[in-house]
Amino acid sequence: MGLQQDVMEQMKAAMKAKDSVALESLRAIKSALLLANTESGAGALSEDDEVKLIQKLVKQRKDSAAIFNKQGRADLAEPELAQVAVIEQFLPEQLTTEEVEKVVVKTIAATGASGMKDMGKVMGMVSKELAGKTDGKTISTIVKNKLS
Repeated sequence: MGLQQDVMEQMKAAMKAKDSVALESLRAIKSALLLANTESGAGALSEDDEVKLIQKLVKQRKDSAAIFNKQGRADLAEPELAQVAVIEQFLPEQLTTEEVEKVVVKTIAATGASGMKDMGKVMGMVSKELAGKTDGKTISTIVKNKLS
């Protein structure tokens, strides 16, 4: 239950500081956590589930910002990116592209993958190993580059 308590503490601080962007972001996290707890029925979420939930929230906001930028609406994209910055505080430290690349190369060598037909196998193993430490899009891009 550590994440939910952290979010509540941050919400109190954001309210005192009158930081509306942080408050909105933290309320979104709290809402998603409560919804996930209610859906699972089992009560508290595991740490892995919490990380996946936070990653999902970050991805939603990044996707929204990309769409807004594509349509020339920087005024709408900026708040989304500001929320991303707040929400990312609750993710474990993200790996650099070079660190992800090392894991991908090691996995390719271990599995003996030789072409694009082995991409699914490599992606599955790397995704399990790096769960919560990087996003799937980064892994996918690196695996494609290495196998092609």
